[in-house]
Order: sequence, then C-alpha cells, then structure tokens
Amino acid sequence: MLIYIWFTILLFAFAKCQRTPTISYISQEQIKDIGGVVDLECSVQYAEKYPVIWMKIDSTGISTPLPISSGTSLIFPDNRFSITYDSRSSTYKLQIKDIQETDAGVYNCQVLLSVNDGITANVDLLVRRPPTIAANSTSSLVVGEGDDVQLECYAFGYPYPRISWRRENNAVLSTGASIFRGNILNITNVQKEDRGTYYCVAENGVGKGARRNIAVEVEFKPVITVPRPRLGQALQYDMDLECHVIAYPPPALVWMKDNVVLSNNQHYSISNFATADEYTDTTIRVITIEKRQYGKYICKATNRLGTAEANVELFESIIPTCPPACNQVVYDGALQITTSVAVIFISITMLFFWSN
Repeated sequence: MLIYIWFTILLFAFAKCQRTPTISYISQEQIKDIGGVVDLECSVQYAEKYPVIWMKIDSTGISTPLPISSGTSLIFPDNRFSITYDSRSSTYKLQIKDIQETDAGVYNCQVLLSVNDGITANVDLLVRRPPTIAANSTSSLVVGEGDDVQLECYAFGYPYPRISWRRENNAVLSTGASIFRGNILNITNVQKEDRGTYYCVAENGVGKGARRNIAVEVEFKPVITVPRPRLGQALQYDMDLECHVIAYPPPALVWMKDNVVLSNNQHYSISNFATADEYTDTTIRVITIEKRQYGKYICKATNRLGTAEANVELFESIIPTCPPACNQVVYDGALQITTSVAVIFISITMLFFWSN
C-alpha cells in the first residue's frame, strides 16, 4: 500500500513537471483617455521556468515589435511603465501611466517555450483622442463657373470622428440645407453664388473637435453695376462717376470717353478700391468740369473669361451737386457757391412760388 502511494505521488509530480505552460487570462480591450492609467494583466500557468514577456506590436506590420518587459523587469527605462507579479494568481501586470496617443496599439503577452516556439495572447489598448483633419482633405479650390466640384474631408481620432459641412454665415449649401453630414460634399454646376468659405467640422466627443476652412473661388467673367447711371453737375465743379465690378480673377479696369482711354491728369483722377478678391469699386473724378467733359463715360472690366462695360452719363446742371462740390470755390469770374448759399437760394425760390 505504501509503495502504491509513493508511486502515485511520483506520477503526479512527473505529470506536473511535464505540463505545458498556458495563458489562462488576458485583459479585455481597454479604452482610455489621454493622461489616464491602464493595467494590462496576463495570468500564466506552469510557466515558472519560462520567460514571460510583454511586447507592443504593430497590427499593420509596418513597425517592428517593441519588447517592454521580461519577467518582472522592464527592458527599457520609462517612469510611465511598471511591471509587477502576483504569485498567488501567477499574473503579470503591466501598468502604463500618463497615457499618450502613441501608446495605443496591440499589447502581446507571450511565454517563450523555445527559440522558435511560444504561446501568446493579445489585448488592444484604444486611446480616446480628439479629431485631427487629415492632410489629404481639400484645402482650397479655384473652379470655373459651371464646373462640378467635390469637397473632401477626412479625420483621424478615436472614436472615429463624424464629419459635417457648413458655410460661412450659415449660408445654404448645394444640398439645400445649412448643414451636411458626410466626407464628401458635391456641388454641381457651380455658380458664382457658391463661392466663399466652407467649414469641414470633425467631432467625436473628445475635446472641442477640429475644423478646416476651405476657400472656394469661382472664376467668372466681370459683371458691372452702376449705382447712379446719370449724374448732373454745374460747370467748373468736380463730379465722381462710379462703377461696382464683380469678377474673378480680378479684372483690368479702364474708363473711356469718346473711344479714348482716360488716365490720371489735371482733368481726371481714377481710383480703384478692392473690397475683396472679387469685388472692386472704380471711380473717376471729373475735375473742374468743362463743357467738353459732359457726355457718356464707359467703365470697362476685362479678365481672361470675358469683358463687361457700363455707361455713366454726366450732364450739365445749374446748381452744384454736393458732394463732391460741398464748399467748393469757383474762381475766374464765376460765382462762389457754398452749401449754405445753395440752401438759401432754394428756400427763397420756394417762398416765391408759394406766395404766388
């Protein structure tokens, strides 16, 4: 009987020595915030004589695996990492503090049985990170009127960001709404009204999100509007003639009279003022008007897409127009008329008619 008991004990001990190491537990997928702490646990059985290693591996296969620890020792010094062993549960716990975005990845616990053999188990560490708009997203566009356009926006982050589109001042999009969700915003048959700033917004609930401003420039031939097509002014006074031009690319501007291109001299002063890339106001001041300067003036705008022109007529009047004739003095025998004199003259005239 004693021999049988000893034989059983020896058989059990031999069987225990021959058992193959196993990984009985590995932490489930971990989702953490930047700056947080994570504990990755790996419980192994029958592995007292074998190396137990934690490694970070690249699931894409681009980077080589990075060994972190062997047994209870870190392979590289980093105060954010620590490794501990609980002998009661045979658990190796890898702790990472002050989690960084680059810590996200697959962590591999493995027991090395030989040079070419081992058992492994993986745990994913996912790090919540705010959106970052990808470099291959649209940054700006210059298109021709009538073209079809695609605005693209992509973003990185965890959770995967949601993309939405808006326009400056909440203007209506090509979809007919003020907001559109999706990576690609299509604009068909682009018109000059579609030009402006578009906002690509990426949000995933982490941080404030990300935004890219996308400038869409639409090339179109000039369009001219004239605020005052007919203007009267008295002899020997100045007068300003104006044209408002919309065009992209910015046009070349000229003023003409009697088929002659006018320039700055003692009779004319031309000024152009661009309020935006596509808006330009052009003004010609007719200085100390003479009889020959009355008539039709043409403002002309030209870019590579076309030409537009508009007429402004300057005619003779008795009473000076203010502005620009306010407080202007006329010499050489002409009557000096100021704003106050003109007001008195008009008042006397009106009283004369009322009294009759």
